[in-house]
Amino acid sequence: MSTINDVSRLAGVSKATVSRVLSGSRGVKEASRQAVLKAVEELNYRPNVIAQSLLSQSTGCIGVICAQENINQTTGYLYALEKHLSQHQKHLLLRFANTQAEVMSALDELTCGLCDDVLIIGARFPLHLPHDNVILVDCAQTDVPNSIQFDHAFAAETACNYLISQGRRQIALIHPDTNGSAERVLHGYKLALENNFLPFNRSLVFMDSVSSSVALQELLNNAATLNFNALLVADEQEAQRVIAQLQAFNKSVPGDIMVFSLAGSLQLPGIPAIPAIEYSMDAMAARIVSWLTEKTQRVLGASVLRGDLITPTIRKR
Repeated sequence: MSTINDVSRLAGVSKATVSRVLSGSRGVKEASRQAVLKAVEELNYRPNVIAQSLLSQSTGCIGVICAQENINQTTGYLYALEKHLSQHQKHLLLRFANTQAEVMSALDELTCGLCDDVLIIGARFPLHLPHDNVILVDCAQTDVPNSIQFDHAFAAETACNYLISQGRRQIALIHPDTNGSAERVLHGYKLALENNFLPFNRSLVFMDSVSSSVALQELLNNAATLNFNALLVADEQEAQRVIAQLQAFNKSVPGDIMVFSLAGSLQLPGIPAIPAIEYSMDAMAARIVSWLTEKTQRVLGASVLRGDLITPTIRKR
């Protein structure tokens, strides 16, 4: 088993420099830091986490509370976070929670000496956060100092502009307000219509708590008068549901109706490729880990992440 002395010799730096790099301390030359990280990788060195914690008064763990049902997106978050955190010798301590009470219970547990900081991902309900070492990621609550949100208005505007460029000018929108973003989505939707000199038809918009299947049923029942040829939905799970429903009504996708997912692309056998807005989990994880490891400012602020337009044939910003 490799030791810190082995890393020091291979990197050509002192043991103190190795310790500073592994603990995430500042003031280390970039060349030395890279040499240490390369030596650590070559030697497969694993520091004694318990000993490090006692010396630094740091657990080296970051708590992650997942409070969302979209398992595909959750997997993307965790993969990206683990990759970036491991580069800084930090580890994930994971909890799942479906209600406000479960989230707060997990938060109380993780902040009682188990973790240095905690991320809460995808909570769709308000939270009472007495801790300043908690970051909210894609949560409904945005009135907290440390949060990272998706730019839902930009996503909707980008989606509509793309659909219009494809000759789809009758765009329906089904986006039940289950994640607190409906108002921003509607703003981007209206802005795109206005900028393209298209009228806003309230009959094509479903933002209430009604399910996507019920909303689509109403659209299809009134197809003669509504005459829509494009459909915006919240995410890839909703896209999968509406595509199956459209096909049951002998509507081809994307021939008759082009479906667009506002968060995540759909890649399943037997399901047509559809345009989508995708958010870089890697970019979000890098932003989070940078703040956690350096904390160059007291708070992260309300950081907003814009998604990428993904089409079946091209990929562009």
